[in-house]
Amino acid sequence: MLIRLTHHRLPAIPSLQQPQCRSLLHRAFSLWSMKKDPDLESALSRNRRWIVNNQIKNIILRYPNQEIPIATLQKKFKTLDLKGKALNWLHKYPSCFDVTLTGHERCCRLSKRLMSLVEEEESVRDSQENAFVRRLAKLLMMSVNKSLNVLKINELKRNLGFPDDYVIRIVAKYPNLFRVVNEGGKRSSMEVELVHWDPEFAVSALETAARRSGNTRPTFSCSLPFSWVKSWERFREFDLVPYFSPYMDPRKLVEGSKEMEKRNVGLVHELLSLTLWKKASIVKLGHFRREFALPDKLNVLLLKHPGIFYVSNKYQIYTVLLREAYVGSELVEKDPLVVVKEKFGELMQEGLHEYSQRRRLINMEKRRKKGVPLARVDEVKCRRRRSGNAESDESEDGTNEQGSLFDPEERKRFYKVLFDDDTS
Repeated sequence: MLIRLTHHRLPAIPSLQQPQCRSLLHRAFSLWSMKKDPDLESALSRNRRWIVNNQIKNIILRYPNQEIPIATLQKKFKTLDLKGKALNWLHKYPSCFDVTLTGHERCCRLSKRLMSLVEEEESVRDSQENAFVRRLAKLLMMSVNKSLNVLKINELKRNLGFPDDYVIRIVAKYPNLFRVVNEGGKRSSMEVELVHWDPEFAVSALETAARRSGNTRPTFSCSLPFSWVKSWERFREFDLVPYFSPYMDPRKLVEGSKEMEKRNVGLVHELLSLTLWKKASIVKLGHFRREFALPDKLNVLLLKHPGIFYVSNKYQIYTVLLREAYVGSELVEKDPLVVVKEKFGELMQEGLHEYSQRRRLINMEKRRKKGVPLARVDEVKCRRRRSGNAESDESEDGTNEQGSLFDPEERKRFYKVLFDDDTS
């Protein structure tokens, strides 16, 4: 079966070993997980490194003269949920960051090649203004009251590709579509409200795809092997329920009905379709439950439809991806902003490869001087690699006693790869 439960080992207390007590604790402490897809997990892993370097890039750009002392950046690492030495991280990406000595202080600035990509990204963002207007309008049109809190929109602005100053660049520039309201007079109560309903925007990605293919009704695609018979049976049963557009008022539907479930799945599908990477944090989506009339247990809804959504808890962050948007680990259709951001990723990879080769040569020279045979070193590496894969497989199967979400070992290995300066 595709969906399974993983749980903590029960304490050895006699009274808790009764079947009824075990069942209750099983439900109370269980974590839902989905069978892992190596390709989609790889896409998330690659994206993680990009996110970290993008955050560092933005910090440097906001600093005076676009140059930041390493000591200051080290303090910022805590806010990025990063551990280790900032200098070690920067040295791993020499094609992205230039480390210089200014007086008696080490500083960092963006490399010329990365600055060129920053300028290209800004140019693309300027050309995408109409797309941002459309995305923001569709976001508001899906909300129950046709308005959203600015702080909540900020949680998704990176996913949607919005510029940091979108309130000025988009909202204020299009008064015929949007307006800012602030009845409470506080920054936290500021909202963006839809002024004009454009029927051209009220067409979902599924409806657009149906029109292009000449189908009479929108249908979801199921990205599962045909050998998963039971999952396909559940999908076909779900597919028989009439489609309900996410732009229609859901208050006419009965809570808990199949029609309401179909509408909720369609709304999440549409939300993910609007994002650059066709993915989002489930926690962030959950913050919009009231505005989009989504169920309280959003993760349960997503896991009921594994052919449409892929749920991952990589790096202890629950993320949902739109399966149909990926072939292997690559996006089917790439937004112009994604193309530029992938160039950043390629530049990162180039620097990381250069760093790895340099460290490998240094380590080989150290071992040669110590008289350590290289064949023996390679044998130890292979043994460690096999051991590491075994630990990873156990965690992915969910059979370790802590469960992958609370397992600190995966996080430790992640940080070791990023910051251990002796890694060859």
